[in-house]
Amino acid sequence: MEEYIITLQKILIEYTPRVLMALAMLIIGLIIVRVVVSTTRKILKKRGVDVTLQKFLGNLISWVLKILLFITVIAKLGVETASFAAILAAAGLAIGLALQGSLGNFAGGILLMLFKPIKIGDFIEAQGVSGTVKEIEIFTTKLNTTDNKEIIIPNGALSNGNIVNYSTEDTRRVDFTFGVGYDADIKKTKEIIFGVINAHPLVLKEPATAVNLSELADSSLNFFTRGWVKKEDYWTVKFDVLEQTKEALDAAGIDIPYPHRVNINKNE
Repeated sequence: MEEYIITLQKILIEYTPRVLMALAMLIIGLIIVRVVVSTTRKILKKRGVDVTLQKFLGNLISWVLKILLFITVIAKLGVETASFAAILAAAGLAIGLALQGSLGNFAGGILLMLFKPIKIGDFIEAQGVSGTVKEIEIFTTKLNTTDNKEIIIPNGALSNGNIVNYSTEDTRRVDFTFGVGYDADIKKTKEIIFGVINAHPLVLKEPATAVNLSELADSSLNFFTRGWVKKEDYWTVKFDVLEQTKEALDAAGIDIPYPHRVNINKNE
């Protein structure tokens, strides 16, 4: 019994300072980690970095520093860190292979937040869908469609594909194609179409509106029309000009060709 007590005393005498030192290192290290993460978030906030990216980088730095602190503490206790590091590396490789799709989405999210090709509130078209950007998360981006559906796109696919951003510029061009019969007067038709679109109060004077005969089609003369509007007025002008041009052409007696069906009575 005395031998066990003596052995225990030796162990306590030998390891107590190590344990106390390791505990002190752990406490001080956690305080330093907290200060570093807090300072990093403040710097990112001052530089106007996206809030999602602020949180993500803060968490990433926190976990990396805590892992390094943990390795340092166990090394202070006398634990061999070489084998421990090998285990961590193997585990990291296995997790990486299992989650490579998620890691690709994670990387895509970082690229979106760093280069900012889109931002919340933009109306975009990507991956075969279109909608307003509702939220940019670490792994996915959420869109709201015009009929109020939510679409979730993986960031990996979004960052690697084509993105059409309709909200980047202040103005947009509204394009129309109007087809009229071959017997229509070209000059008069152009004047009517030009008059309608140019009279709309939301159509900008600069750049100037254009109306041109663009195609001699099989059954119609096609006029290509374009006007410039503020981006928020796009759909209002689109719908108004279509309706008003149809009414103006009808009033001028200019025919808009369309397919006719003729019923043949077999008894006649």
